Amino acid sequence: MIKQTQGQIYLAGQRGCTHLSWFRSFHTFNFGLYQDWNREPFGNLHAFNDDTLATGKSFKMQLEENTEVILIPVVGAIEYRNGLGKTGILEAGQMQVFSASKGMEYEISNPYETELVNFLQIFLINNQQPFIPNVQEITIDLETRNQLFLLFSPKQKGMTINQEAFGFIGKYSGRQEDVYHLTNPDHRIFVFIIEGAFEVQNRLLEARDGLSLWNLSKLEFEALSNDAIILIIEVNGG
Repeated sequence: MIKQTQGQIYLAGQRGCTHLSWFRSFHTFNFGLYQDWNREPFGNLHAFNDDTLATGKSFKMQLEENTEVILIPVVGAIEYRNGLGKTGILEAGQMQVFSASKGMEYEISNPYETELVNFLQIFLINNQQPFIPNVQEITIDLETRNQLFLLFSPKQKGMTINQEAFGFIGKYSGRQEDVYHLTNPDHRIFVFIIEGAFEVQNRLLEARDGLSLWNLSKLEFEALSNDAIILIIEVNGG
């Protein structure tokens, strides 16, 4: 039997929202004008935004702190331009980490003429020194089912970041179970369901729901639907 652990659920329908005619952003944590006492950052995880951008539109962001900006297209592709002079197209099935120093900007555009794009925009604050701005990209393996794929870590596996944070993603068949063992029992876990439904530590989570957990050494979960996709981020407990 799975032990009930301390945690907080962020239901998809209870997220904050920035809504314009050409842009919609759902905020799991406080972001911009959305401020709620129980949506404070989770360790170094300061933003987790689920964004949809209309055709031909773009927006710019400026970082207030040294930040690992994680971009994950879910539907379609996004065009990017950043303060390091890097430009390109990031497609669904790929991921980018833009290690941006304080004050740096980046721009995201929808390159399509008729299609909306949907992507995740995640901020991990990084106060480690030295901090070296950088851009890294990786192709995500979701063809291999029922196991976790490493996205980033501080240990030269996946994409390397200069802080104690780990990211994993996995696509699972219905009724498949798995366990994620934390690298440090003092760390915390954030889970986000991209597609489908899962039971995570005795909690039902459906598409675009989030869950933060602490005081646990391993994370147990089971997919409740076919082609269900889970994102797991382990962060420093400080």
